[in-house]
Amino acid sequence: MKIKPWLVIIGLATALASCSKPQGEAPKTQGDEAAPVTVIPVESFPLDRSISIIGTLFAKDEATVGAQVEGQVEKTRVDFGDRVTTDQEIALIDTTAYEAQARQSAANVAKVKASALNAAQNLKRVQDLQRDKISSASDLDKAVADSEQARAEVNAAEAADAIAQLNLERSHVRAPFNAAVAERIASAGDYLKIGAPLFRIVNDSVLKFIFQVPERSASFVTKKLPVQFNVDNYPGETFTGSVYLISPSVSTASRAFGVGALVTNTDFRLKANTFARGSLTLERAVPTPMIPLEAVVSFAGVTKVFVVEGATAHTRAVKVGRIQNGRQEILEGLKSGEQVVVSGQSRLSDGQKVTIQSPPPVGGVEKSAITNAANAAAHE
Repeated sequence: MKIKPWLVIIGLATALASCSKPQGEAPKTQGDEAAPVTVIPVESFPLDRSISIIGTLFAKDEATVGAQVEGQVEKTRVDFGDRVTTDQEIALIDTTAYEAQARQSAANVAKVKASALNAAQNLKRVQDLQRDKISSASDLDKAVADSEQARAEVNAAEAADAIAQLNLERSHVRAPFNAAVAERIASAGDYLKIGAPLFRIVNDSVLKFIFQVPERSASFVTKKLPVQFNVDNYPGETFTGSVYLISPSVSTASRAFGVGALVTNTDFRLKANTFARGSLTLERAVPTPMIPLEAVVSFAGVTKVFVVEGATAHTRAVKVGRIQNGRQEILEGLKSGEQVVVSGQSRLSDGQKVTIQSPPPVGGVEKSAITNAANAAAHE
């Protein structure tokens, strides 16, 4: 069979083309290219270590003032919202009747004292007659008994008079401490039994901020630790206090324990039973790893950063905390000195090669520029 010349030419061209292509060479992909990034080392800054707290402001002292005597309320001298001082008279309960009882008991004391004096004088006379052998022994015994009975009656009358005077004093109801009246319960004309409530008063010059602390922080909580908090009725304003009460036990339900902080209520601006939220400072100036905000990547509930090791970028899950001056606090996942990517993350994947460029400015100005400006200002 005769082979056509043009078929030979095509076969030779195909063979030459296959020989010219290198064997085993894979096509280049975009993922093999080193991505340009800028990095910055993780630095430690002195930050106060604190925890968030939520609680309620309670009055330091609170009491329900009740009737200590039985009778009809004659008058109430204060109402809710009024401020009272220690021993200030705030109500009267049947004072006329108790004044009459006090006068009666005083008169009875005077009567029995007169009888006792007469019995004492009679005893002296009998004793004198006994020495002269004029009176009998039975007369002396009777005089002694009468004198002792009279003295006992004096003691009983004086005790009854003390009770009458005490009831008279208690009919004038007084405030037990400096406070504000939170509620007036009884009114003039009400008949009260002993113990019936009259007023509810609160000492709001000093408040107790009661809140819960997780048990994992128990070893750090001590007295006099500073507390900062905010309330809704003074937005943007911060109030302070210091720890003075620490519960000795942890709740098995919440795994937390109660802590109380004393708060001076200047000008009585804060109200008792107000909801408050804030922070408890556990330690001062603790070295804390921080990175620029732009280094943190959050997606689908996962917070991570890219850490450069050698010339390769790796993803690292981190736990973040507070934000201060454009920097993010790192609670877990990084340590000081590690290099994190601050720009170019959008083109990165885990394990990708990178090319490190110049470090970015801090706050729009390089660190060296900030230092030079500070030194120049110091020499002016």
